[in-house]
Amino acid sequence: MQFCFVEQLTLADMPAHFYDRLKVTFSNDGRLLASSSEDRTIRLWDVSTGRRLNTLEGHTHWVGTVAFHPNGQILASGGADGNVKLWDVQTGQCLQTLADHEEIVWSIAFSPDGKTLASGSKDLSVKLWDVATGKCLQTLKEHTKQIYAIAFSPDGQ
Repeated sequence: MQFCFVEQLTLADMPAHFYDRLKVTFSNDGRLLASSSEDRTIRLWDVSTGRRLNTLEGHTHWVGTVAFHPNGQILASGGADGNVKLWDVQTGQCLQTLADHEEIVWSIAFSPDGKTLASGSKDLSVKLWDVATGKCLQTLKEHTKQIYAIAFSPDGQ
């Protein structure tokens, strides 16, 4: 995958967030890029032009992680407010707020089939969420350290 834009426009050349970018991620088809920031926003970018498509606002503290749903139509975000939010990529509207963590959400990942979202937090827990309903399916609490990264295996297990 190529990490530059038309005419060698780089992420550094794109109109900036007000504060540092914390995470950037590509959609599965490579057409969109999402960036999160200390300014409490998520920005969606068109990779082919480098043009900002939308700014998503709704977190009450910095946004540290973002992940695209496998179908590319939903974006998940997690932040220092302890919330996970699901966004409609097309409209920029917040679809759901998943508010069960007690601390910063450091990491999020969708299962390969897109039915489950996992979130890892400073509260030493991993939560598994039903994407369709927003219900917390399971909380894994046996960790002794903060959860900075989380992933599903390719077969979803």
